[in-house]
Parts: sequence; structure tokens; C-alpha cells
Amino acid sequence: MRKLIRDFFDGNKTIEVVGTARNGKDALKKIEELNPDIVTMDVEMPELNGLDALKEIMEVKPLPIIMLSSSTKQGAESTLAAMENGAVDFVTKPGGTISLELHKVKEELVHKVEQAVHVSVAKLKKQSASVEKRFTTPDVKTTNLVRETSSSADFLIQSKRKRELVSHTSKVKNDWSPTSKKIVCIGTSTGGPRALQEVVTQLPATIQAPILIVQHMPAGFTKSLAERLNNLSKIQVKEAEQGEILQNGTAYIAPGGYHLKLKKVGTAFEIELDSQEPPRSGHRPAVDVLFEAVSQFEHVDKIAVIMTGMGQDGSKGLVALKQTGNTIAIAESQETCIVYGMPKAAVETELVDEIVEVDEIAQAIMKYLP
Repeated sequence: MRKLIRDFFDGNKTIEVVGTARNGKDALKKIEELNPDIVTMDVEMPELNGLDALKEIMEVKPLPIIMLSSSTKQGAESTLAAMENGAVDFVTKPGGTISLELHKVKEELVHKVEQAVHVSVAKLKKQSASVEKRFTTPDVKTTNLVRETSSSADFLIQSKRKRELVSHTSKVKNDWSPTSKKIVCIGTSTGGPRALQEVVTQLPATIQAPILIVQHMPAGFTKSLAERLNNLSKIQVKEAEQGEILQNGTAYIAPGGYHLKLKKVGTAFEIELDSQEPPRSGHRPAVDVLFEAVSQFEHVDKIAVIMTGMGQDGSKGLVALKQTGNTIAIAESQETCIVYGMPKAAVETELVDEIVEVDEIAQAIMKYLP
């Protein structure tokens, strides 16, 4: 597997593989010797597993780390623990722990390594310092050390509308009927598990709205994410299920592989999961699909939140939301984003009402609820 991953970068113009390591202990030694810009590391490795090695790396020599993980329940839990302890992203190994089909994720892995050079190590370390550690990991397999060999334009452009509150937000809130239905929609990607933990755990159990969440993740991981957040939160957090009726005080996370939509049943709203509509911008679930689905209900007041993540998912859906009914849009500020891609795209639509740091998002949401 180490050879396969090394071969993925043969001929790559921006990435050079400078070394490989047999296990977590060897990885620590090689990182010190070779000073790589990025590390890919298996969750499961002998002698020192991926999670323990990650914790030590982030303490001694923090740098962007991309985890490789099996899609088992234990693998998903270990991966989420790794993300919350400083890993920037992960790739699921097809075919289990020892994957003979790793070539199927070549494009995804290469892309994530190339993007990892834009990640702020200071933010990774800062966010990982206070994380709760609830799961343990198994033992096992592969570590790769990579170095960027050419500079690239920094796409993390500082927004001119830093921490700005647009004047019409108070007017929008005044237009909201006290009896109208309120729905909170949250979209995120890279860095999302930690950002969601920061936001969802601050929401009170008495919140008078359901929360719909799209986190870019494959099948199997979203259920573990929901269980993890549910254990830490005052509200109920669960993986969304087909036909469920939305309830205030409950957060529904779109399952990996399914777009999350809604349909009206009498005065209530029912969840629809769609595995047939193609991925949007490479994602299923997609934030754009969720936002567009909710936008069709003009008499519902919406709060749309876009947090850390690569790409532009959510910006087109935000346009649809703003065109129908009352919508407050909140974007995570560049200061706390692991990757300022999705929020940046949203801000550039000029439809974002508030730009706030991640630890202020829950408070911003509650301002617009009864």
C-alpha cells in the first residue's frame, strides 16, 4: 500500500514523496528527519496506531495530516477522533483494511494532498488542543510523507467584509411571523466535524427549530458523526432517516450517499433522502441540494450557515434561499476556517448577513429564533 500511494504522485508537478514509514513510530522519526509539508497516514498501523501518532505529531511538530481509513464502524469512529485531534481530512480505503483497490481513490487522495498545503497548521493545532477524546483506535498499516515542490497561489483570500453585520438583518427578523416555522440549515466540508462540534454543542435543548446538516462524508461515517455529536450535545443529533417528521430541538445529519430534501405533509415537514440524483460538485449529500429543497417553502423562515470546506458548495443554494421568503445567511470567518473555500464563495454572492468566528455561530443562530 505504501508503494501504491507513492506511485500515485509519480510525475506530479507540485508534490514529491520524500519518504515512507512502516508504522507510527517510524513515522515520527522520518518526519523529524525529512521535514515534510504533508503526511498521509493510515488510521491502523502496528506499534503506534494512527490516532496516537497523530496526537504526538500535532504536539511536537504539527503539520497537515490526511488519514486513510476503513469504512467499518470502528474505523469511522477512529477517523472522527483523528479529525478532531488535528487531521485535516481523510480518504476511505475501498475494500477494507488491506485494500487491493486503492487505485479507485487515487484522484481523491491526490486532490486532498494538493489542497492540504493551503491549510493553516496553527488553526489545526489550536482546534485540536481542547478536543474531547472519547474513542480508541485499532492497530495497523501505511504512512507516506510528501513535500510540496512548487509554490501555488494562496486561494485563502481575506474577505473585505470581515465580521460584518448587514443592516437588513434586523428588518428581516422583524418581518418574521412569531408563529411561522423556523428551520436551520448548516453546510460544511473539510474541517467540518470539529466545527460542527463547536456549534451544535452550544445550541440549547429548547431551540425552537429543527437543524438540517450536510457534512461531506461517505456512507458509514455520518452515523458515527451523529452519535458522537449526540453524546456531547444538549439537543438530539441523529443521522436523518427517510420519512421522519422534523422536530424542534433535533439535528438531522444527511447520510453519506444521500441528498437531504424535504416535503410538506399537512403542517409538518418530512425528510426525503435521495440516492438517485447525481452528486453535485462531486458531493452527495450536497449543501446546494439541501438549500434548494428548503427554498421551495416560502412561508418558512430559514437560517442558512456555511462553514469551513473546500470548493463552492452552498453558494448556489444560498441564492435560491434568498430569492424565496426570509433567509438569514451566516458564514464562518476566515480566521477560524480550516479551509476558507465554501464560506468565501458564499460571501462573494453578497448575500451573507453575518460573518462570525466558529465559536460565535451558535449565538448568531439563536439571535434569529424566538
